Amino acid sequence: QLQLVESGGGLVQPGGSLRLSCAVSGLAAEYYAIGWFRRSPGKEREEVTCISSSGSRASYADSVKGRFTISRDTAKNTVYLQMNSLKPEDTAVYYCAADPRQTMCVSPNYWGPGTQVTVSS
Repeated sequence: QLQLVESGGGLVQPGGSLRLSCAVSGLAAEYYAIGWFRRSPGKEREEVTCISSSGSRASYADSVKGRFTISRDTAKNTVYLQMNSLKPEDTAVYYCAADPRQTMCVSPNYWGPGTQVTVSS
């Protein structure tokens, strides 16, 4: 059983930056791949990025490549999402999730409650 809690969301102007954090706790948390997903009104949930259990591999949606960076601090059991050059279309509730497949986030078993990110002037 894992618990995930996101933090760091808020209101930011277009072109600005935010860093989200996902604190992961529970048995064997280090063996899970961790992904960030987002959902905005009227749209389906989107996988934004995923980092492997080792932290050596990461994947990104085309919509965020070059702007977002995922990282993992295994000592703190925390995964970060650095978001730069934010656009209004990045507005969504952002969720972190854990997948036991270690290298991909196609079907996470555990989810955090989410944090709202709003990009607006």
